[in-house]
Amino acid sequence: MPVLGIGGLFFRANDPDALNSWYREHLGIGAGCVSTEGATADDYSWQAEGGPVVFAPFQADSEYFAADKQFMLNLRVRDLDSLLEQLNASGIEIVTKPEWNDPATGQFARIHDPEGNAIELWEPPV
Repeated sequence: MPVLGIGGLFFRANDPDALNSWYREHLGIGAGCVSTEGATADDYSWQAEGGPVVFAPFQADSEYFAADKQFMLNLRVRDLDSLLEQLNASGIEIVTKPEWNDPATGQFARIHDPEGNAIELWEPPV
């Protein structure tokens, strides 16, 4: 297969500049951000750490995320508890449910960006 991975995620926003700033400030992702040790920042991309990516279309009537949204962003994180503390300190509402967590798949939490897009935060099992 010639596909190596996801090259980008593009979506519409009412205020792209404000949304870009929010993602950079609260999650450290977006143009100019670096998650990979030793990588160099550039003006156009987020230098993300390699790892598993789940690509999964859902049923149109799925209740896993809002019916009026076509996608939900899932971000793989390290130290979910610390990230949740930072987000909470910034006044960002966090949703957790014990049934989302499983030792085989990891821990999950959900937040929403300022435009109401769901963001699932996933800490894979060690």
